[in-house]
Amino acid sequence: MGEKDSGDKPDLDEELDRLQARLPHRVSRFMKKARSPEVAPYRIPAGIALTAGGLFGFLPILGFWMVPLGLAVLAQDVPVMRPPLARLLSKVNGKRKPPDSTPQ
Repeated sequence: MGEKDSGDKPDLDEELDRLQARLPHRVSRFMKKARSPEVAPYRIPAGIALTAGGLFGFLPILGFWMVPLGLAVLAQDVPVMRPPLARLLSKVNGKRKPPDSTPQ
């Protein structure tokens, strides 16, 4: 599988790595821990809780922002959800240049 050609479908792990490289250090470190295999038993319940809480976004403290975050957490462990999230992240990552790129 290796390197990705321009015609290939985006890979979720590669797109998450690109996103993680652009985030502030603390957020990036948290994201790295959340993606690690050690926390896999907690990701599905957390994703379900975030998604369910987001459905009650009209209540104080809870918010609609929780739905996409919950779906992103679930996509780590639910194979059916990986391709749509990878496509979405590919579009988000493609809109911005990485911070270490040099102007041409």
